[in-house]
Amino acid sequence: MSDVASSGAAVQLSLLEAVSDALGLAVFVCDRNDELIFASKPIQQFYPVEDRFLARGTRLRDFLGAVFDLGVRSGTATERSRRRVNREEWISERVSLHWRERYDVVERIARQRWINVRKRRLANGLCVVSLTEVSEQKKKDEQMQLDLERMEMTESILDSLPNPICVKDRSLNYIGVNKAFCDLHGMTPDQILGRSVWDLIEPELAEKFETSDRMVLETGREHRLPEQAVRANGDDCWLVTHKFRVGDAQRGLLVTCMNDVTDIVVGYDDGAVSPELAKSLAVARYEAFEPAQNCHDPYQALDLHVLAQTAQTPTPQDMTTPPATKAAASGITGRILVMTPESGTEARLLSALSKRGHEVCALRSAPEMTAFLEAIREANLSLDLVLIDPALRDLKATLDRGAGPPGIVFDPAGPEAALAAEIEALLTAGDTAARLPETAEPAATLQAPADWDIVLPVTKRPTSDIDVLVAEDNEINQFVFSQILEGLGLSYRIAANGEEAVRFWQQFRPQLIFMDVSMPVMNGFDATRAIRAAEERLSFRTPIVAVTTQALDIDLEHARAAGMDDHIVKPISPDMIERVRNRYLESGSDHRQQR
Repeated sequence: MSDVASSGAAVQLSLLEAVSDALGLAVFVCDRNDELIFASKPIQQFYPVEDRFLARGTRLRDFLGAVFDLGVRSGTATERSRRRVNREEWISERVSLHWRERYDVVERIARQRWINVRKRRLANGLCVVSLTEVSEQKKKDEQMQLDLERMEMTESILDSLPNPICVKDRSLNYIGVNKAFCDLHGMTPDQILGRSVWDLIEPELAEKFETSDRMVLETGREHRLPEQAVRANGDDCWLVTHKFRVGDAQRGLLVTCMNDVTDIVVGYDDGAVSPELAKSLAVARYEAFEPAQNCHDPYQALDLHVLAQTAQTPTPQDMTTPPATKAAASGITGRILVMTPESGTEARLLSALSKRGHEVCALRSAPEMTAFLEAIREANLSLDLVLIDPALRDLKATLDRGAGPPGIVFDPAGPEAALAAEIEALLTAGDTAARLPETAEPAATLQAPADWDIVLPVTKRPTSDIDVLVAEDNEINQFVFSQILEGLGLSYRIAANGEEAVRFWQQFRPQLIFMDVSMPVMNGFDATRAIRAAEERLSFRTPIVAVTTQALDIDLEHARAAGMDDHIVKPISPDMIERVRNRYLESGSDHRQQR
């Protein structure tokens, strides 16, 4: 190729000028001798050099030298240049870049200005350079990076706070939680985010919390409430919950901050504060704290088995050792049964007494206590004391009349330390019976109801009275189940809650159970744990199928952990039920439909 421009060069340059203007590009072209043969006017928007440095035939070195002298060279800021750059070194480096076959980079030419430089060296030796303004995009990218760093720092700060914090959207689904909130519930962020309070706690409290959440979102008024919660590890947690709205009524978010005041309520350990300050921080009214979420899952299902299954059979020495001696040898501990209908009081006492070394379990009604005492009597196990809630104070007279273990009525609002001291004093003084009389006949008031068969060993599956037990609280779903099961020729019973499902299982021994996971009184997970605990003494296992509203991973994990064998998703259909029947039901059943 000749170095002399062709006759059509003028036309080509005019065309190149038009294209660069149309595309909004600043373009200049050098030949193989590094002399300018074209430079568009927009070049001066980036490098405001004199016109003579853009004229045809100008050496590339002269153009770069003019750029250097202006102080807008790449990588420098004219106002705050801390290092003097050698002019000849910079020009030589830039010339060498022009001889690369391809070169594409974003360069900073001032404090707040960036350009995208694209260079191409063609086979004929021509070098084409285009410049594009990218300052706005660069600023957006830097701002985005800065926002991400700030977000990470904010999340780190929130996770380091001891107070549980959560954020909900307009639908009252969790969109942000810190580590303390996750620890309170014993769950990971992935298990909480995207869900609502109805998925985490019992319906009664969920409805109460949602009402206050809606009020804050709609009115913008802050909401404060002292609450007593139970952590996932069983510890009591005294909170002052503060809810407020961030943003306007249309797009606002709900932020809940739970200020942990446990130290003020129960006192500081190791003398962390002076007695005078501790007295000034004392809580005036414990009744101001309302019951909040109980995140502890103490495996309450059929608690009457706990003592009988975990305690070792007493040795002859144990049978003859006085109670006071036994208590002293074991650090003044004993076997205690707690009778209370309140779940919060139950969890608090179980945690407090277990930490002091006592073997403890809890029940909630007179029939449960009756069956439990009969069970441990037949198992030849000891029981030292029964703690009775004032709501069940009649049980004390029942214990006295039935020659059972001694019982004391405790104050649920009283300090735990005082109750622990009273228990230890009774155990030390030998005022409690070390065991139930082994030869005494059960009193009439302690006869177990007919539907409690918790300690009778079964060597084979008994004949089932029904094929299917359905645990479902929704009346419409109950009707759907009944229609499908009748159509399949299966006998069944329907329980309205988990507690009733456990009782029906004990009474009818179904061959298959459909268990709704969300029910009042006792949910499906706890009901399944109750049945599985009772089956440990039996020689058969009833298939239990979870019934969920949607196939969330957390629900399926809870179902497997509770001992469920399978799951189906609402709305149910005949095909679903028939597949489950074919998989789990024994053939040749005597189908008797019941309702």
